[in-house]
Amino acid sequence: MAKMGDNQLTHHQVFDVAVDVPPEGGSKCFDDDGRLKRTGTVWTASAHIITAVIGSGVLSLAWATAQLGWVAGPSVMLLFSFVTYYTSTLLAACYRTGDPVTGKRNYTYTDAVRSNLGGFKVKICGFVQYLNLFGVAIGYTIASSISMVAIKRSNCFYKNGDTAPCHVNSNPYMIAFGITEIIFSQIPNFDQLWWLSIVAAVMSFTYSSIGLGLGIAKVVETGTIRGSMTGISIGNVTETQKIWRSFQALGDIAFAYSYSLILIEIQDTVKSPPSEAKTMKKATIVSVATTTLFYMLCGCMGYAAFGDSSPGNLLTGFGFFNPYWLIDIANAAIVIHLVGAYQVFVQPLYAFVEKTAAEKYPHSHFITKDIKFRIPGFGLFNLNLFRLVWRTCFVILTTVISMILPFFNDVVGLLGALGFWPLTVYFPVEMYIATKRIPKWSTRWISLQILSGACLIITTAAAAGSIAGVISDLKIYKPFKTSY
Repeated sequence: MAKMGDNQLTHHQVFDVAVDVPPEGGSKCFDDDGRLKRTGTVWTASAHIITAVIGSGVLSLAWATAQLGWVAGPSVMLLFSFVTYYTSTLLAACYRTGDPVTGKRNYTYTDAVRSNLGGFKVKICGFVQYLNLFGVAIGYTIASSISMVAIKRSNCFYKNGDTAPCHVNSNPYMIAFGITEIIFSQIPNFDQLWWLSIVAAVMSFTYSSIGLGLGIAKVVETGTIRGSMTGISIGNVTETQKIWRSFQALGDIAFAYSYSLILIEIQDTVKSPPSEAKTMKKATIVSVATTTLFYMLCGCMGYAAFGDSSPGNLLTGFGFFNPYWLIDIANAAIVIHLVGAYQVFVQPLYAFVEKTAAEKYPHSHFITKDIKFRIPGFGLFNLNLFRLVWRTCFVILTTVISMILPFFNDVVGLLGALGFWPLTVYFPVEMYIATKRIPKWSTRWISLQILSGACLIITTAAAAGSIAGVISDLKIYKPFKTSY
């Protein structure tokens, strides 16, 4: 029953301990909805967003820029950053229904859709959101194992020379990542993850900076800026491949920006006054500007260094062999970051299942009872048996699927493409129109619909490119046998 922002005060505890829920005005230690006072600020919200956004997506941007070229690559990144920023501010305005300061709070993305749109759209939204989060969990498991394998291979190349075969099986690393996530998954809810988010944000800057630094060093070393205005040339790839790859590059960039999924959950950790929407608008500016600058630098420098042969993953594609210790540090930072990002993304899914179970079986001790015990050095810990079993099963499932479909990056590109339009554009636009009662066929209404339509076309193209990638991967597919 752990839901964002209720700091472990679950339904049954409130009644067991007979805590008086304060009236609407709130009190010193409670907010207006009777939950423990939220403490989030612009900076903690920005850290949460940066943790969620600068994920493994940044490492594929050199490849994406190589498909699109010097003109379209950076332009598409700027376009996506603008769309993400604009639709995020629309979404932030839907956190409270009615009055932006005193209106009823929506604790999750689905709650916001229910309050503003209702009906069948809630079911569609929930399905797309949770499917996407599930896909991200699998993508992160694969990305972290690839980085762990890259550390092992990098050390092997260092000892045996750059031409040594150095094949490594990725399965043990996926299992290790899964075990780590099972442990971290027992942290009950979002507010208690602030330190994890900050560590993860620092890590994401570390590896992005190393990738950027190595790209700059390579450009300086060769003395030439590689690449062309139109991207990878026909000859290196066929015309059809060029089209599919360009579409897939759109999917990669869309995936690199996807965080609107968890924006409402992050907003629910923010204190007021000022109104949460104002704080979130500032946090969105800070985080989108920071990530776009980073994306531009990493994507463009990677492309300048490698041109048409830019690897799919800048730090594990072995475009760089030396200095090997620096590449090891970068890949270790990726793994640490993904451990945190995995938790940030799956929290809404955990909360949804636990809330649904508690509502359906309110008298089940297995689902609602917390066992309290003290952990030396950490203080009191609430262990919930249902949480333990369900979250462990979820992590095991994502790990097994990652081992069966290790080329899941294409599938995550597909999920990123499919999730971008409905979750980042369509629902925020529709909710904003409903909240602000924008009249049909007014200039504002038409502008918002044009934005939504254009993003749908981009998403469809990106999804088609990713499907083409999956089909080509299936031709050389062997489950549980992936070695790099």
